Amino acid sequence: MKNILGRKVGMTSVFTDDGRYVPVTVIEAGPCTVVERRTKEKHGYESVAIAFGDIKKSRVSRALAGHYKKNDAEPKRYVREFRNDIDGIEPGQTITVASFEPGDRVDVVGISKGHGFSGGIKRHNFSGGGASHGSMIHRQPASNGDTNAGRTVKGSRRPGHFGVDRTTHQNLEIVRADAERNLLLVRGPIPGPKNALVVVRKSVKHA
Repeated sequence: MKNILGRKVGMTSVFTDDGRYVPVTVIEAGPCTVVERRTKEKHGYESVAIAFGDIKKSRVSRALAGHYKKNDAEPKRYVREFRNDIDGIEPGQTITVASFEPGDRVDVVGISKGHGFSGGIKRHNFSGGGASHGSMIHRQPASNGDTNAGRTVKGSRRPGHFGVDRTTHQNLEIVRADAERNLLLVRGPIPGPKNALVVVRKSVKHA
């Protein structure tokens, strides 16, 4: 099963076996516990739920604690469902990075960094106005469209809240999988700040 939960540690660079010097993101992935198996007969679809991250039992709600107890699993901080590549996976199994190999292609899902209320230049990469003294328009957004409309047209790129979005980076390469230290080295950057939860799953674009 090439689906796992992890924590973003940071970035570094490594040499590959073929001599390439590549930037990588280090992910502390797993070990994750399979806490539930959903079936088409009972739930209407096939999936498995895996859990990651230690948590104090006092911080688990009674409803969630009962759910874990029903499936004979220890409470964890995060739980996510996966519907693909789940053949032969049953509750109680442990998912580790041992199932990943260098060269595998994965999609990594995370929550992007928040930038608060941002202007058009930072949020949408606008070029801005002239930089001279006479310009008077340096970083302000320009025309907002039809002045007779009396409203802002839906889809207009304007200043606003930037970041904190669910973001997926697709078709990334696994450079190294360290089963002893539960580390995945993925080529390139992935969404989110350090210590953020990330979901690593089998790429949908790579056969």
